[in-house]
Amino acid sequence: MALYEHIYLARQDISAQQVEALTAQFKAVIESFGGKVEKVEYWGVKSLAYRIKKNRKAHFSFLNIDAPPAALTEMERQMGINEDIIRFMTIRVEALEQGQSVMMRKRDDDDRGDRPDRGDRGRGPRPERSDRGPRRPRDDAMANEEASF
Repeated sequence: MALYEHIYLARQDISAQQVEALTAQFKAVIESFGGKVEKVEYWGVKSLAYRIKKNRKAHFSFLNIDAPPAALTEMERQMGINEDIIRFMTIRVEALEQGQSVMMRKRDDDDRGDRPDRGDRGRGPRPERSDRGPRRPRDDAMANEEASF
C-alpha cells in the first residue's frame, strides 16, 4: 500500500469535537478499504493567509495514512461533498514521519517560552540623520524643492 500525508481544513465555526468526529468518519472510510491511519494530529484553529470560502480561520487536522489509492479517492470525494471542509491536500510520501510533526514541535517550543521577546531585536536606537554619513544628491534635490514652496 502507498503512504500519504493528508491535511484538511474545517470551518472555524464548528467545534473541536465536530472536527474530531469528521476525522473519525474519514478514518473509518480508510479502514473500510483495508488501509490504516498511522497518526492523527489536531493542530487547532489557525489564521489563514487569505480568505477561503469566506473564512479567515480554520481548524487544521493532519493524518498519516497507509492505504490503497482507492481509499484516498473515496475519502477525498466525501471531503469535497462535506460543507464543513474548506480545503484538503494529500501528498504521497516515501516514508511516514515518526513522532510529532513539525507543527506540533513548534507549538511545544512556543509554549516553553525559550525564545527571546520579539520586541527586543537588539538594534538599539535609530541614529540621527547627521550621524548616518553623507547625503545622497537626490536627498539634496528634494530638500531644495521643499524649500521653494
